[in-house]
Amino acid sequence: MVNENTIKAVNDAIESAPKRKFTESVDLIVNLKNVDLSQPKNRITESIILPNGRGKPTKIGVFARGDLAIKSQSGGADLIISPEDLDKMSGDKKLIRTTTKDIDFFVAEAPMMPSIGKSFGPILGPKGKMPDPILSSADPTAIIRRLKNTVKVRTKDKPTFHALVGNLSMSAEDIAANIEALLSTVESKLANGTQNIASVYVKTTMGPAVRLI
Repeated sequence: MVNENTIKAVNDAIESAPKRKFTESVDLIVNLKNVDLSQPKNRITESIILPNGRGKPTKIGVFARGDLAIKSQSGGADLIISPEDLDKMSGDKKLIRTTTKDIDFFVAEAPMMPSIGKSFGPILGPKGKMPDPILSSADPTAIIRRLKNTVKVRTKDKPTFHALVGNLSMSAEDIAANIEALLSTVESKLANGTQNIASVYVKTTMGPAVRLI
């Protein structure tokens, strides 16, 4: 059961937002407290599945060859990078940036990871987009489907982070359920759980922030 306060905060954020000619995203703003984020061990890097999806397209890139590449393409991948592509792009940072800039998540056939680390690591690493390794025998369709509903929460050295939780094409109840799923995961990664959360706000892309916590 979704908390009524969460639904109310979402509705307030939606109602207070000026009407736009595009479908705005809905974001969560989380402010942490009493967490020493200067220490990398205290930072959060977590991929979180939203129960009701992101409400917007998610682009998935797959580093693969042979049968896995074919299955990935038919399974909904937006970009396939083969070992031959890796060799061609190696050392060309501009081409790597151009090729990968619109991709939200990457997965890679495990044997390709060392080569990916060398050529793509300097570009994808700082963005938190290094691919998750998968077996050559894996079913990429299921993995891609899961990633389509996933958001990544990544804190750096600042106590505030933003996370996508839906858009205005979704119901307030579905967005609220996404918020609670995300907060539950974040709280589980904090040393003192809810006591490490100073405040939480909900807002549309162009609208004012509404306090939830």
